[in-house]
Amino acid sequence: MKKIVLTGGGTAGHVTPNIALVPRLRELGYDIHYIGSYDGIEKNLIEELGIPYSGISSGKLRRYFDLKNFSDPFRVMKGYFEAKKILKNLQPNIIFSKGGFVAVPVVQAAKSLHIPVIIHESDMTPGLANKLSLSAATKVCCNFPETLSSLPEGKAVVTGSPIRQELHGGNRHLGMKFCGFTADKPVLLVIGGSLGSVAVNQAIRGILPELLKSFQVVHLCGKGNLDENLCHTAGYAQFEYIKEELPDLFALADVVVSRAGANAICELLDLRKPNLLIPLPAASSRGDQILNARSFEKQGFSEVLMEDTITPELLLSKITQLYQNRQSYVHAMEHSAASDAIAKITAMIEETVQASL
Repeated sequence: MKKIVLTGGGTAGHVTPNIALVPRLRELGYDIHYIGSYDGIEKNLIEELGIPYSGISSGKLRRYFDLKNFSDPFRVMKGYFEAKKILKNLQPNIIFSKGGFVAVPVVQAAKSLHIPVIIHESDMTPGLANKLSLSAATKVCCNFPETLSSLPEGKAVVTGSPIRQELHGGNRHLGMKFCGFTADKPVLLVIGGSLGSVAVNQAIRGILPELLKSFQVVHLCGKGNLDENLCHTAGYAQFEYIKEELPDLFALADVVVSRAGANAICELLDLRKPNLLIPLPAASSRGDQILNARSFEKQGFSEVLMEDTITPELLLSKITQLYQNRQSYVHAMEHSAASDAIAKITAMIEETVQASL
């Protein structure tokens, strides 16, 4: 039996694309194992799928001064030897890495054992963990055409990001029933990220009376961000977090307002949902969401509104125009190279394994 080790962790964005590959890998006959950190978010997510999980020591590699910079290299080194021992025992045909700092020792251990490695980079520019892993990679998958110039020539391929296939199985009628909506108005879905966005939440609620004249609004506002004063507002359904019903809400949505995290926008692309992106400001991040959003805007997939330029009038105008021109965005997304990511990546895995036999 062919054997693959998946790795990546630290955030859900470093795990969910791996999870999206699992059903197809199982269809192709792969024995799947996962290497992550001892107690990171990836541990529970993977063990729920019945996939054997091995934890290793992991340290963060920071670009800024922190006392942990003196101790974490030893944690990384410990993780390297732990990963090497695990890989020697498993003898996988290939490693697929979604990044995050836990993946660095795994990828380097694979290189020392001459095990092929495929890396996936979600953002426009490679993060530090993936930069440290590039030399070990046989192939590098990415989401944006612009990223190719930042990656080793001949290794990089635009594949898009693997998206959970259950998101395609939503039912619009069930979504409408779940939210208590009717069929007489289009639906706007607002997604502020897994933790919610105070800025996006406030902006949407600030124009809610005007929005509800033309739209019904589903608002995923993040943990602790419900507004009790709006709980019984007709045409407005707010939730802290949605899991099982998320496919139905996507099926229900005509247009979407979202942050510009790589996985979130790749889901919107895969589902062909016209969207207005409000990226996380550069002051709150390394600026990757802004780059992600501008790329999608350039390719005709999205409208973009910078957080510091939001006014009620401009936000309402952008949403209205997005809905009116929604078919042009759908048409552009249908012709994207970054689609069918699962098929492209698993085909690459198959080719790499066959070449190494």
